[in-house]
Amino acid sequence: MNAFTPFRSLRKPVFARLYMAQTTNLLGDALTWVGLALLAFELAGKTSAVVLSGALTLRIAAFVLLSPLAGAIADRLDRKKILVITHLARMLIVSLLPFVTQIWQIYALIFSLNVFNAFFTPTYQATIPLVTGQNDYPQAIALSSATYQLLGVLGPGIAGGVAALIGARQVFFLDALTFLIAAVLILTLPGQLRVQPSPSNSATKGRTWRDIKNGTKRLFTDAPIRYALAMQLVASIAGAQILVNTVGYVQGTLKLGNVEYGWVMAAFGIGATISAVAFGAASKRLARTTFMLLGAALVTLALLPANYVGLAPLMILWLVAGMGQNLVNLPAQTLIADRIPADAQGRVYGAHFAWSHLWWGLSYPLAGWLGSNFGDRTFLYGSLVGLVLLVAVQLTLSPQQHEREHEHKSMWHEHEHLHEEHHQHEHPEGFVGEPHSHSHQHLAMRHSHPYKSDLHHLHSY
Repeated sequence: MNAFTPFRSLRKPVFARLYMAQTTNLLGDALTWVGLALLAFELAGKTSAVVLSGALTLRIAAFVLLSPLAGAIADRLDRKKILVITHLARMLIVSLLPFVTQIWQIYALIFSLNVFNAFFTPTYQATIPLVTGQNDYPQAIALSSATYQLLGVLGPGIAGGVAALIGARQVFFLDALTFLIAAVLILTLPGQLRVQPSPSNSATKGRTWRDIKNGTKRLFTDAPIRYALAMQLVASIAGAQILVNTVGYVQGTLKLGNVEYGWVMAAFGIGATISAVAFGAASKRLARTTFMLLGAALVTLALLPANYVGLAPLMILWLVAGMGQNLVNLPAQTLIADRIPADAQGRVYGAHFAWSHLWWGLSYPLAGWLGSNFGDRTFLYGSLVGLVLLVAVQLTLSPQQHEREHEHKSMWHEHEHLHEEHHQHEHPEGFVGEPHSHSHQHLAMRHSHPYKSDLHHLHSY
């Protein structure tokens, strides 16, 4: 496998700019959460963990409640405007955090911040296939995920050093600057990032609610995507165990310190980064469902012996678990781009973002309950719960080959054309009247008539 394959997607100038904006945004996120942890300790002292857990709960609540709406809007409006507005709004919100004096103010601002995160993330995810086309979008998604995982490892350390240098509250001003830079990068993109809707999606009363329901319906009626969502529940069971109970095992059972805990969690992040690069290089060689089954097995089995090992074996297990976690999540994103028409991908990404975070909302309490009641066997029991669920999902929801091929057939290709009577569609300024090429998608929708099908044309640049 060529480890540099994911970087080929940066040849697309629009995606390259979006990727730079995302990387800047992720650095800002690291500053946000390190600054928030320090602020919570400043205001709440020993009960700061309660404040942070409350903030995480509000984060998930915002994602579950608003991401489906965000996805529906992303199918209708210029996505560039949505991305810019969400960055500027978050810039203003984090600029208020240095002035917080009460706990409730933290809750209010964090919920507000994640309202706009709920609009940003599904819109960004749905935009990647739009601007890269068929050949490059799996690698582009993998590169974005690898960057997310790598900065998840390095970002807190960078943010901690910055906080020590300029002060905990001042971190938020630098955080706001990263959002501003990302907004400018997106604002300077040429043209629009907008999908041309099919005729059936013309504006009608109640359309937004129908789009929201349609996004969830597509998740659960498409067999491979439904399987992917269920596998993400399996992965979240194990992932929550790692995020919630690792610190207790490392510092309580093994009697080690913060540094060793950091090493273990870094191994988890590095494993996720490695698997993102590997998926980008091998995504065309194996079925998406094969990646997900392998990933769910890895992350679940890695927990099985974890309560009985020392530091070095635990780091190896968490490296494997990180690889498994991402081998479930990445194919789930690319399946949506594979199987959903371009003018409906926003609402499906939004629904997927909401449901996948709902799984974590269920898995976190389970991990906390196991950790508080079975501290010396929490990883073992968490692994057994995950394995039972994995077997159930595989036996009941694993899609058959014919289901993967024939629900929606999406055919992307690039071709050159001139505008004429029978071929008209909108372009960014400067394209009209000139021969040019762009990604072109035909969607073959199955009908009851054995000899007919409708072809809808969708375009991206």
